[in-house]
Amino acid sequence: MPSVIAGDGVRINYDTFGRTDGEPLVLLMGLAIDRWGWVRQRSALGSRFRCVAIDNRGAGRSDKPEGAYDLFTMTDDVLAVLDAEGIESAHVVGYSLGGVLAQILAVRSPERVRSLVLAATACRVQQWRRELFDEWCELIEDRGMRAFASENLRWIAAARHLRWVTPMAPALSPLLIRAPAHGVIGQIRAIAGITEDLHEELADIYAPTLVVAGSQDILTPVADSEEIVHRIDHARFCVVTGAAHSLVVTDAAVFNQAMGSFHDTVLQVNA
Repeated sequence: MPSVIAGDGVRINYDTFGRTDGEPLVLLMGLAIDRWGWVRQRSALGSRFRCVAIDNRGAGRSDKPEGAYDLFTMTDDVLAVLDAEGIESAHVVGYSLGGVLAQILAVRSPERVRSLVLAATACRVQQWRRELFDEWCELIEDRGMRAFASENLRWIAAARHLRWVTPMAPALSPLLIRAPAHGVIGQIRAIAGITEDLHEELADIYAPTLVVAGSQDILTPVADSEEIVHRIDHARFCVVTGAAHSLVVTDAAVFNQAMGSFHDTVLQVNA
C-alpha cells in the first residue's frame, strides 16, 4: 500500500484503484473511518476514474499522532498524496469530515480541483454541534471507542435502520470504527476548529460542485448543505429522501446515481 510523508513527518497511507487511463479522483472519508468506507463506491468510480482513497491522519493505516489535529494540515496531507502520485489536479469526493477537507482544498488550492462532490457535510460548526463534539470526546475518554461507536449510531443512521442496527451495535462497533481513541479525538478537534471564514470563502469556488444531503440527517442537517449551495452559486443540490448521515453506505445506490450523473456532465464538458 503506497504512502507519503507529510510536511510534519506524519505518514499518510492511501489506496489506488480503477482505470489507470482515467481522470484522477480523490476520495476523502469522514470521522474515524478509513478508505474502506468507500466500499460501495469503488466499483462505480473505479470503472471510469483513476481513484485515490486516502486514510486521513488518525485513521486507517496512516499515522495517528497524539494531540488535536488541524484541518489545514489535513488538507496539506491530501496535497502531499496528489504530489506523490504526480497528479496536478483531480476530481474530489468528500464525505462528512472529508467534505470539509474538500471545501478547504477547493478554496486554498483551486487549481488542484477539477470538480467537487460534497456529501453529508457542513461549512461551519454551530454551537450545538461544538457541544456535541465535546460530549463525544468526553465519552471516548471515559468509556472508550466501543461505547462511542454504539452511541454514535443514532447520529448517523436513519430511524428505519436503527431498528435492526442497534441490537447488533456491540458486535458491529469494532468493525465500524477501528481508529484508536486519541486519533478520533484528534479528528474531532480538527472539525471543531472550522473557522467562520470558510463559509464566506466558498463563494470563490469555481469548480463544478454537487452537494448531497440526507433528508433525515440530524448530524449535518439539510440546512447545512443548503448553506453550502447558497455560497457556491453554481452548485447542484441533491437531497436523498429517507437517508441519514450514513447515506454513502445505506443509500449508496441513490448516492452513486446522483454522483454518476454529475460526473457525466463534468466529463463531457472536459472532453
